[in-house]
Amino acid sequence: MACDVGQRMGARDFAPGATISGFATDSGSVRPGDLFIAIRGARVDGHDFVAQAMAAGAAAALVERPVEEPHLLVPSVVDALAKFGRSFRDEFEGPVIGLTGSAGKTTTKEFLAGALSSLGPVVKTPGNRNTEYTSPLLWAEVELGTKAVVVELAMRGFGQIAHLAQVSRPTIGLITNIGYSHLLQVGSRAGIARAKGELLEALPEDGVCILPADDEFLNELKAIAGSRPVLTFGFVEGADCRVEEYRSEGLTHAEIRGTCRGESWTLTLPAAGRHLASNAAAAILAANVVGIPAQVAAKGLESAELPPMRMEMRERNGATILLDAYNAAPPSVLAAIETLLESPVSGRRLAVLGAMRELGDATEAAHRAVGAMAGKLDDVIFVGETADLMREAAGKGETGDLDAVRAFLDRASVGDVVLIKGSRALELEKALG
Repeated sequence: MACDVGQRMGARDFAPGATISGFATDSGSVRPGDLFIAIRGARVDGHDFVAQAMAAGAAAALVERPVEEPHLLVPSVVDALAKFGRSFRDEFEGPVIGLTGSAGKTTTKEFLAGALSSLGPVVKTPGNRNTEYTSPLLWAEVELGTKAVVVELAMRGFGQIAHLAQVSRPTIGLITNIGYSHLLQVGSRAGIARAKGELLEALPEDGVCILPADDEFLNELKAIAGSRPVLTFGFVEGADCRVEEYRSEGLTHAEIRGTCRGESWTLTLPAAGRHLASNAAAAILAANVVGIPAQVAAKGLESAELPPMRMEMRERNGATILLDAYNAAPPSVLAAIETLLESPVSGRRLAVLGAMRELGDATEAAHRAVGAMAGKLDDVIFVGETADLMREAAGKGETGDLDAVRAFLDRASVGDVVLIKGSRALELEKALG
């Protein structure tokens, strides 16, 4: 496979006889047969770890400068990966749903895969491999018989989604919401809308744009969509796929009823949260555009599994832990707190809330909003550089580090429910170890 991979990447092949069976971007996660992708980072250069990757069983390395080990040499790793992905994309003729958003991308991706399942085999972005280094590799997994592809697109600045969309060439574009993540890179929420809108600009003229009906940037996104068809989802009247009733059935599931372009649907969502109901409506609408009846899509969605650390339920000393610590942005934190407040609990409602990163000028206002909502809980501990802001707004609780969080969790008793939510960099889940 080395020859085929090298040809698809436009590489000079210095790995004669190598058989490549997978890919790795971290030398610590290399499996035998992997092509190790040497990424030049701001602080770490993957080229310095090629020997370590080979010792772990890598078949070869993708590099931008010659190394002693077997390798594929290219002028640009990013360009080579894009060329590789496009070579497979050119061979696929089915629907491709590209999705992005400030929150809920990965959950919506899982819902989409479930909603599309009645078509047959669906390929989706694994985990959160949604960057220029990992997203193109998805296309190597598309086999004969694949009926649809779901591609999650990351945004860390202007131009990134445009680049990723050039590889995946989506036929349907879905934006979950316009929030606050990566404000530092794009300057404002309007900037976020423009950056996310690159997905819509990448669609063909008949490509369908699926947008959040209740988002304050809906009109801006419609303007970016231009003459392309636009459909909306959400709780508001007039949405093409509308959630008409949401009823929490504890912390494990919720009953939802809605309509999609005139067709009624119901489903039992495998998690609680009004924000998840909106994600489900988006997935049902996208599946409906592909040609799947809304109720069939809803039924397929019921089998979706939420990714780890997204409202994941655990037990600790008799207390229930809601681990939602994969990442945090203002809308998702507020939604998680709201879910806890709405859910029936026999004991206390508690929370461990961490700082949210990359919010720019919105940092103080966003953390005060979260603090104010957290003030409705029975008790809370705040972690990170903005902990004092949140505590002040809450008018209760404490601040501390992971050791303080462990002590806080030790005080939780049978019947209590503890939400853990914060920036990925804080690694709040370590307090459970």
